[in-house]
Amino acid sequence: MQTSSDSSSSPSPGSDLGRALLAYGEARRVAAAAARRELALNELDARALVFVADNPGARPSHVRDHLGITSAGVTTLIDRLVQRGAVRRDLDEDDRRVNHITATVDLDSPPWNALRAFDDGIEAAIAGLDAERAAAAASLLQHLIATVASAAEH
Repeated sequence: MQTSSDSSSSPSPGSDLGRALLAYGEARRVAAAAARRELALNELDARALVFVADNPGARPSHVRDHLGITSAGVTTLIDRLVQRGAVRRDLDEDDRRVNHITATVDLDSPPWNALRAFDDGIEAAIAGLDAERAAAAASLLQHLIATVASAAEH
């Protein structure tokens, strides 16, 4: 007969998956921190730069909303990135009060590609999976996310 202490010492079927998901998150965090150190960027500046690279001509309000910071904070952040030569501000031709922010660095080229290197590596690994395995993994992750979101609502 199994005692309660025996059952707690044997791993649950999902514990390996849970550990793998935590390890993935930690590996991604470590890779992002290393890339930011290499580029001498703080986390917010790096997130803003990636957003602007993915959304050329974004307005400062879009950057602000994406990052969840104040208007004053986004102005200071963009000033830093402009000074750094990573982005430029362009005035809107129709409304001179509006700026558009565009990345001036190529996030697909060194050293800037370090910001996306981990995710690019994951994408390459996913591309190497057979379609059935990739679909099963995607379905499992969607289920886990939906379950957590549902629990958070209650």
